[in-house]
Parts: sequence; C-alpha cells; structure tokens
Amino acid sequence: MGALSHIRVLDLTRVLAGPWCAQTLADLGADVIKIERPGAGDDTRHWGPPYLKTPDGADTREAAYYLCANRNKRSVTVDIGTPEGQSIVRELARVSDVVLENYKVGQLRKYGLDYASLAAIKSDLVYCSVTGFGQTGPLAERAGYDFIVQGMGGFMSITGERDGQPGGGPQKAGVAIADLMTGMYATVAVLAALAHRDRTSVGQYIDMALLDVQVAMLANMGSNYLASGKPPVRWGNAHPNIVPYQAFQTSDGWIIVAVGNDAQFRKFVEAGGRAELADDARFATNPERVRHRDTLVPIIAEMVRSRGKHDWIATLEAVGVPCGPINDLGEVFENEQVEARGLRVEVPHPSGGTAALVRSPIRMSATPPEVRSAPPMLGEHTDAVLRELLGYDDAKIAELRARGVV
Repeated sequence: MGALSHIRVLDLTRVLAGPWCAQTLADLGADVIKIERPGAGDDTRHWGPPYLKTPDGADTREAAYYLCANRNKRSVTVDIGTPEGQSIVRELARVSDVVLENYKVGQLRKYGLDYASLAAIKSDLVYCSVTGFGQTGPLAERAGYDFIVQGMGGFMSITGERDGQPGGGPQKAGVAIADLMTGMYATVAVLAALAHRDRTSVGQYIDMALLDVQVAMLANMGSNYLASGKPPVRWGNAHPNIVPYQAFQTSDGWIIVAVGNDAQFRKFVEAGGRAELADDARFATNPERVRHRDTLVPIIAEMVRSRGKHDWIATLEAVGVPCGPINDLGEVFENEQVEARGLRVEVPHPSGGTAALVRSPIRMSATPPEVRSAPPMLGEHTDAVLRELLGYDDAKIAELRARGVV
C-alpha cells in the first residue's frame, strides 16, 4: 500500500505543472481521478509526434509528452461547461481529499467549482490552484507559459553561453523547468496541507504560481544578487570562480571536467601530457587560473580534443580528477547505474501493448512509489468511477453519454 493510498485527488489540470504534481501524488499511492474534456482530453495527448507505438510499430494516438506526466491515474471525461457536468465534479469533490486545477484566475467560479464553492460542501478540502502569476497582483489575469516565465523570472539571464562568445545569449532549459518545479512545490504544499488537515480537520487553499517558483529556485544566484545588488551573468558551461570547471569536447563527444583544487589540476594536465602547465605561474593556483582563463582554456580544449571521451573518463577517474560524460538520452538509458536503479519501466498499455516510462526517483523503505498503471486512455475509467464513487447505474451513464456530458 502506498503512503497516500488513503487519499483521493480530483485532478482538473492539464499540460505539465498540475499533472506533474498529480502524478507524484499518484506514484505515492493516491487515487488520482483525471477530469478531461470529452472527445479531446488533455492538450498534451495531441502534442506529437512522437507517439506510443503499437507492437507492430504503428503510431497510436497517445503522445509521448502526455505519457510523461499521467501514469497511475484514472481518466474520466466530463464536460464541465454543462450543469450536469458541474454537478458530477462537485459530487466527486465531495468524496475527494484534494482538488488540483490550473484554469485562469476566476474561471472556475462561474461553474461553481472554485475553492469557496467546493469548500462549502466539504470543509476539510485541500484545493490547489496552479497559474502563471498567482491569484493576486497586476499580472494575475495573464496566461502563464513556462518559456515566458523562464525569461521573466531571471533564469535565462544566467543560462546560456557568455555574451561575446560563439552562441552567446540567453537560453531556456531543455525541459519546462518552471512547470516541473511548480509541480514539485505544489506536491510539497499539498502534503503539508494534508498533514495540517489530519491534525485539525481543516482544509485550505493553495495558490501556486510559476513566476513565484521560478524566482524562488534561483537559489544562490538570487541570494547573490540580493546581497550584492549586482545581477549575475551567464557563464555557459564554465564556472565564474573555478578554472577549469566546464565542458570540453573530446575527439568523439563531450565531457565535464570539474577541477576543484590545485592538486587536481596538476593530475589533470599530467594525464593529458601537459604537466608543464601546472608549473606555469599563470596557472599554478586557482586564482591565477581564473585571471588567465582566456589563455588557459583554449590550451586545455586542444589537449582534451586529442582523445576520446571514454579514454578521458577512465584516465581521470583513475587519478581522482572529478569528471563525467555528457550523454545523449540513448546513452543515459544504457548507463549501467541507470539500469541498476531501474529508472526505465515497462507497463502494459491497452493500445501500445506496453509503454516505456521513467519511474519515480523517490526511494522509500516501507512505502515505495510504484508504477501501478500506464497513463490512461481518454475516458478509460469514466463508467467505473461514476459507478464506484457516485453510484450511477448503466442507464444514467448511457443517458449522460448520449447528451455529451461524459
């Protein structure tokens, strides 16, 4: 039994931030009921290619993007634009512990599905809203997108190659980092609210904003600015205070070399056949290497390009110089540590035969997360949930389906 197997979550979210929170709760055992639009569903169902393949190699209708954030959930299709659909969602909220939603500010109020309306029928409800800019402030009404928030929230000002260098300029992260981190912060907030509810029988409202999260996750960079008043700049794959501490291209790929002290620098250049660099006054100590970065780094780059990445990794690991490869995703999932940790899992899927997913990284000794089911087909569990939780009979479900309510 999962740690949250006693918790039911009504998930009104779509795309990534909200579904990521809901999936994390589902991995931990919660019964997550995903409400989707009849005939269309979560927007990400259509964000392909690539799509999940059938056993004979044909595309299914399940986009890989959708698969990443929706395992362990039950899909129920409901048209919340209809009075009957709104009633169904209210009934499901009455038998749930948590409601997640990521509609525009105030949009659910007209349907009677906002926090005030649902808390009136279930006072201990934990209700979490995820938006781009939060429920208050001059930008609250604006739609929020991860890419825009990465720019507005300062992340792109410290990410990317240095200005003046080839390829220099702001760069977004390779994944929707503001969405994903908002999903994780939302998970923490929901768990904290549930702990409070269990002590007091009182629910509460959670206001999660992508911009708030993006600013918060600047971490030491944000603190550096607040302490100094000086905005930090982009350093690409280099480090502002340590040299060499960056990525280098080998003859057949890229590696990271993270020299943390002068002894490691000597070992590094000795391993590369350039021991004289450690005795050069310009490079003998880290402060001097930082001052002469523009002279030293091209020399090291030429040295590293003379050999392959696996040769370098083996050599540097043998002499105790911190290093690692920059892997593409094929290499990631073939990595012996990734395989040993079981990060790739295969689960049965109705149309794909099986679906390959990435397991939760959370490891717990008594209640470990598990992949119980593949991301659901659109409306796969509508009938079962309406029967099980609301007591609807076949005739009522058929009548609702005929009118397009479910």
